[in-house]
Amino acid sequence: MRILKKIFSKNSRPIEGGNFFVAVQKITGFKPINIKYYEKAFTHRSSNKTDVDGNPLNYERLEFLGDSMLSSVIAAYLYKEAPLGDEGYLTKMRSKIVSREHLNELGRDLNLIDYVESKVPSSHFGENIHGNIFEALVGAIFLDKGYIGCEDFIRKKVIIPYVDIAKLEGKVISYKSLVIEWCQKEKKQFFFDIFDDNGNDGQKYFGVKLSIDDKVIAKSRATSKKKAEEIAAKRAYFAFQEKINKK
Repeated sequence: MRILKKIFSKNSRPIEGGNFFVAVQKITGFKPINIKYYEKAFTHRSSNKTDVDGNPLNYERLEFLGDSMLSSVIAAYLYKEAPLGDEGYLTKMRSKIVSREHLNELGRDLNLIDYVESKVPSSHFGENIHGNIFEALVGAIFLDKGYIGCEDFIRKKVIIPYVDIAKLEGKVISYKSLVIEWCQKEKKQFFFDIFDDNGNDGQKYFGVKLSIDDKVIAKSRATSKKKAEEIAAKRAYFAFQEKINKK
């Protein structure tokens, strides 16, 4: 969904006239008390900003705080809504909700990258910038509005629109883990062969060949080793889906 028109340039965040304050209010649904927390949450480290004591001013510490707050609120929600779930079940469900893929989706839906202050083009950011900024925003909300305000934001922006326990139970968050677990259970040998696979566009790529019992089952290519392995594992999963899902 489109929250606001792009009122900022790609690499700056002007706040004259209260534009940034209005943007934060639109995104969060409330008026910020201390806008400084949010300015920090949307500041990329490339800006090289520091406070009066020389400490870096960027979103990375707030990202850490927001990650902890998300885990805490989601854990409490699952504890209440899934009374029959044991510790392993609750942990797995929480992982699905706060997975990097899901957090990136949340950040994209709120168009958070539009408001990031940076000295590098947004095209140079990795995919995880969306989730990182979302976590930093949650951290800023906690500092600004306290636990109750933070919990309310997570409930409205994460739990109500995105969390369906029944659907999440069947969601796979790591095909690589699933395939490895199956191979180990069935005593099958597996190997991820990773190699550089660069094209002519200047972008660095990695290729992966996944072999099971000395037979190449799937191949993939992506901009990171982790992503390439996951794609290959997903293709292998669908090749053996019936056997993997067999009880």
